[in-house]
Amino acid sequence: MDGKVKKQQKRHQQKHSGPKAEKKKLKKQEGSNEEDERKRNPKAFAVQSAVRMAKTFHRAQDIKAKKHHIPLVDRTPLEPPPVVIVVVGPPKVGKSTLIRCLIKNFTRQKLGDICGPVTIVSGKKRRLTFIECNNDINTMIDLAKVADLVLMLIDASFGFEMETFEFLNICQVHGFPRIMGVLTHLDAFKNNKTQRKTKKNLKHRFWTEVYQGAKLFYLSGMVYGEYQTQEVKNLGRFISVMKFRPLVWQTSHPYVLADRMEDLTDPEKVRTDPKCDRTVSLYGYLRGTYLKNKGQVHIPGVGDFQVSDVNCLPDPCPLPDVQKKRGLNEKERLLYAPMAGVGGVVYDKDAVYIDLPASHVKQQEEEVRPTTELVQSLIDTHATLDAKMAASKVSLFSGSATLDSTDVNEQNGNGPSSAIWCH
Repeated sequence: MDGKVKKQQKRHQQKHSGPKAEKKKLKKQEGSNEEDERKRNPKAFAVQSAVRMAKTFHRAQDIKAKKHHIPLVDRTPLEPPPVVIVVVGPPKVGKSTLIRCLIKNFTRQKLGDICGPVTIVSGKKRRLTFIECNNDINTMIDLAKVADLVLMLIDASFGFEMETFEFLNICQVHGFPRIMGVLTHLDAFKNNKTQRKTKKNLKHRFWTEVYQGAKLFYLSGMVYGEYQTQEVKNLGRFISVMKFRPLVWQTSHPYVLADRMEDLTDPEKVRTDPKCDRTVSLYGYLRGTYLKNKGQVHIPGVGDFQVSDVNCLPDPCPLPDVQKKRGLNEKERLLYAPMAGVGGVVYDKDAVYIDLPASHVKQQEEEVRPTTELVQSLIDTHATLDAKMAASKVSLFSGSATLDSTDVNEQNGNGPSSAIWCH
């Protein structure tokens, strides 16, 4: 081999014609099965690797065992309620920033303050409700019961903190929801080797706590105070196509995650007695099973109450009607966050609320739209139409004296006109 380059071995070419090929064709026609080959050449069918055989056997048994579990009944309706996504993590890890970036990715809108649940239309058949979990044990318990998916944010520069382990322990009580880890603050590492090593260690630690193979996303850095667009888009794609296993507690209990609240108590009664009994109206999507009227409900942190009335209202964030096209247009990318002051026209049992989009978006030197200008003019009116008509004056000719409503009524001799209001 001195100075000589070893020739590449020639690949085996199977015979398609000739005596060998004819022999193989005859064997196939005669029906030589695998048992004959095992008798003729037993070593070829012997165990090559005991470790690999054990792994294959265990995997086959695991797949068989999974089929033996009792299947859970999926009671989700034809038009399911929004999927509840809870964003959990210690303080200053980037929870609000991630929710803003995901909302911008799905709806092309910027949301200033995250306050309460935020519902969006993410696809033709799916809606998402994002809610931020505070670092409070009571909030964690409440949200662990209703969460379909948990985005667990982890500060890569610091590692796992106590809040992460607390929430994981709480989730184990009510049935484990889908959990996805998200590593942030990866731009704090200046050395690539240290960053790769940290990623690997955190991934295996995360797998130990959740399950082997749990998805862990990496948000490498921030650009102008937001996460990179492509990384947020990839995370959004995973959320959009994810399937959820129905949990026993959620499918056996009716529950409402209230996204809007109205106090219907008389203001005068509240002024005289601040500790009086309040009448409160809660709005939200019903999940789980059916909610009976006049039944007992439990409000976390407040107590048990009897429902006085339950009504079905129009969907404030409906799914698109026509589903012929592949994606959503701008009108169908709805955003509904009443606690944050966003949500278009909302219908109640006895009232209609109109929200102005320019009031929550930080727009600088933007032209006022005609629809916004019309609604703003209706809000700014301080006098009724009758008062304006009574104060208005008309002149028939350019140089003549002006006439008001009293002059016309005196000439007719009818006196002042009356109106009947019907409610």
